[in-house]
Amino acid sequence: MIDLENISFDHCLKCTVCTAYCPVARVTPLYPGPKASGPDTERLRIKNPELVDETLFYCTNCKRCEIVCPSDVKIADIIQAARHRYASGSIRPRDFFMSRTDLAGSLATKAARLVNALTGTPPVKWGMDAVFGISSSMDMPRYASGAFRTKFRKRADEQARFEKSLVYFTGCYVNYFDHELGNAVVKSVNALGWGVALSDEKCCGVPLIANGYIGKAKKNAIHNVEALKKAAGPGRPIVVSSSSCAYALVNEYPNILSVDNGKVAPRIRFISRFICEELAAGAAPALSPLALKVAYHAPCHLSRVGGAVHTVELLRRIPGLSLTLLPSECCGLSGTYGYKKEYAKIARDVGERLFDQIAEAAPDIVVTDCETCKWQIEAHSPYKVVHPVTLFARALGEG
Repeated sequence: MIDLENISFDHCLKCTVCTAYCPVARVTPLYPGPKASGPDTERLRIKNPELVDETLFYCTNCKRCEIVCPSDVKIADIIQAARHRYASGSIRPRDFFMSRTDLAGSLATKAARLVNALTGTPPVKWGMDAVFGISSSMDMPRYASGAFRTKFRKRADEQARFEKSLVYFTGCYVNYFDHELGNAVVKSVNALGWGVALSDEKCCGVPLIANGYIGKAKKNAIHNVEALKKAAGPGRPIVVSSSSCAYALVNEYPNILSVDNGKVAPRIRFISRFICEELAAGAAPALSPLALKVAYHAPCHLSRVGGAVHTVELLRRIPGLSLTLLPSECCGLSGTYGYKKEYAKIARDVGERLFDQIAEAAPDIVVTDCETCKWQIEAHSPYKVVHPVTLFARALGEG
């Protein structure tokens, strides 16, 4: 039966600009493109739900089709919903493990050195490839020792002394992998006069959505909305440093998971936007010059909501930076997609143009707002990749 509240597919003009812009359709004939997988076959799937096929799983959910759609058709959302119906009830050990970031992170960070050493050895990589289908061509991300959120508890009293405070949704990346970025966020907002508090968050749900665990993703979403409401109260801002987490909290919750986030979504700001708004309002922390040649890659999910403009503004405010804006290209990794054996080559092929553009720019360092873009670029190029707020915090000096 047709859901009359969700028939955006009927607005499709069949212009095929989405397929022309699709990074996956560009590199492989195995994927017919977002128009064919989305609006075209959604009409058929409504009549016969069994008309769902494996080509849906070639979609990376990068949202680039939605960026260019002239009719605002939620193409990627249509494809994601169809994937979830198709995958319902199947048992996928690899996808289960890769989507349970809180479970894996809480265990791995307790023995980070051992885990990092083991997952980097050829026998373990070959084993994961052969048994679980996790591509041996990719290095697994390196865990931090301990969880950021646990360590932050020691700073809670210090942060409570600020006259103004905000809530920081750290996401799994900061909590389990990159404590430096978390510290950079805290340092940056402190320099703007704000203290930091954390909520009782769980994984935002992006890996769960990507791997078909829609029920678990919805539970996490409901938990996070309530946790943010409790922590933020009636007026506190909420900042996020992961572009995919930010997109999920604001857009995927209502559009994919049917979770009402209306009480918190208007207060959620991506960190670069929050900093730029504070600077525009008169905050003026002293910034030291950073003599660096920087190439900036805008992630797909941040581009989907037009948020990259704030990162560009933030980078331009740092004295001494020589900034190159890279043409808009998908890195290809798309979360867990590029780690899967069957998609690893496609992910690399998608990213080739980006890697070539970075090599042509020959920067000292690459900047991006997305952790998986960082992993992909570092895996396939010799360049170090950092978050924009990491550079802003360095410009603030020691302390």
